[in-house]
Amino acid sequence: MPLPAVVDLGRIAAVVFDTDGVVTDTAGVHAAAWKQVFDPFLREYADRSGGRFRPFDAGGEYLRHVDGKSRRDGVEDFLRSRGIAPDPETVADLAARKDAFFLAEIRRNGVAAFPSTVEVVRELRRRGVRTAVVSASRNCARVLHAAAADHLFDVRIDGVEAARLGLAGKPDPALFLKAAEELGVSPRRTAVVEDALAGVRAGRRGGFGLVIGVDRHGSGDALRAAGADIVVGDLAELRLAGRSGEPLAPHLRR
Repeated sequence: MPLPAVVDLGRIAAVVFDTDGVVTDTAGVHAAAWKQVFDPFLREYADRSGGRFRPFDAGGEYLRHVDGKSRRDGVEDFLRSRGIAPDPETVADLAARKDAFFLAEIRRNGVAAFPSTVEVVRELRRRGVRTAVVSASRNCARVLHAAAADHLFDVRIDGVEAARLGLAGKPDPALFLKAAEELGVSPRRTAVVEDALAGVRAGRRGGFGLVIGVDRHGSGDALRAAGADIVVGDLAELRLAGRSGEPLAPHLRR
């Protein structure tokens, strides 16, 4: 039986949120950008090898092999899943093309934050719970700013920081562990909120006190199997219990 969707703030002092699909409604934009990149490559590969062209599945394959990972890791994992050896030049080219498609879409249509997530983050901060945001993307700061959500978090650990510090990507827990360290809270007193299987696995491997899976794709069973303690369709389903708290001090707000 899954646990009720309750976050006990008596034992949770900080919450680390994934960005795409949890804070911002951009997971679909990422998936569409990957399809724009992978389909022409797969068609050309099929023509060269004499195989059958099978397009990229922006649903299942995106979730299994790409979601939550750095661009390079996503390219490599997807190509391997298709039996294609990922050479460095191809990986770099596909990753760069995907980035260009994604940024063009953001410029055209902007970015929206999930209202329920914004409400939860604000309530956590009102109760004195520290908050961080993580992302494998180097575009995290730009996305959060476009969504007017960058001020909601005390700490941001993104693809730029990961590269600077040499942090491994998900499902390695390095991004989340660094966020907890920067917040000054131990992992066992920190919750992780993720919609990607790789991110849920990272939260479980990192020994975090609570791992919350956000099921926006009908993948609740997979999120539980990956290690989520709680699975919700939207953060509006969460109930915060305990710690009436005080608002965070002004110097901690961004």
